Amino acid sequence: MNRFEQKTVLVTGGTSGIGLAAAQAFAAEGARVVVTGRDAAVLKQVRASLGSHALALRNDAGAPGAATSLAAELRQAGIRLDAVFINAGVARFAPLAEATEALWDQTFSTNVKGAFFQLQALDPLLNPGASIVLNGSINARIGMPASSIYAASKAALISLAKTLSAELLPRGIRVNVISPGPVATPIYDKLGLDAATLEKTAASIRAQVPLGRFGTPQEIASTVLHLASPESAFIVGTEIIADGGMSQL
Repeated sequence: MNRFEQKTVLVTGGTSGIGLAAAQAFAAEGARVVVTGRDAAVLKQVRASLGSHALALRNDAGAPGAATSLAAELRQAGIRLDAVFINAGVARFAPLAEATEALWDQTFSTNVKGAFFQLQALDPLLNPGASIVLNGSINARIGMPASSIYAASKAALISLAKTLSAELLPRGIRVNVISPGPVATPIYDKLGLDAATLEKTAASIRAQVPLGRFGTPQEIASTVLHLASPESAFIVGTEIIADGGMSQL
């Protein structure tokens, strides 16, 4: 399929995991892809894998001014956008007694504030009929211990999909959320757990998934592409949960 020929798509946090899988899937279907990330060397490698027209821009979604600087780079390059996947985010967990203001600020600065002001800055660059997909999480739907701050940040994105859809709908722009369950991505290696604890945690999570396994980034990417394409034109301001049944059964 070539659903995205002559379309330009932005994927924030597009250098690993779900973001990279989505960027590769968009490129495979004909899109000109723009990805952002923080590691210049990795960005260079990713850009080479996405085709000669791809762009890879260094940008920290949680940094002040990142939203306006990214929009300025795209504007200078003459780019207008047909789809945006707001994927950049952080995942840190702590029980109530150990949660800190710094953890709250880092999580909400990247996952919520960064996403909101990124969309505000990109708004003038969105073509009529563009699609925005936000990367949520089933943590917003389940009561997982130690996930309060992270879960609240993802719940905020679900709310944004509704309010921003209502605001942008006169221009034909849709906003939706993909909420993955456990997915095998590098984010689990960044939780600060030792190998034994990480494996114990993974086994515990797998036991809660009716399908008995973690999802793959490619499985989540396929739903992102569906939400970004015209075939989902009647899906507006809602959330698709892709969690192997973890929050549903």
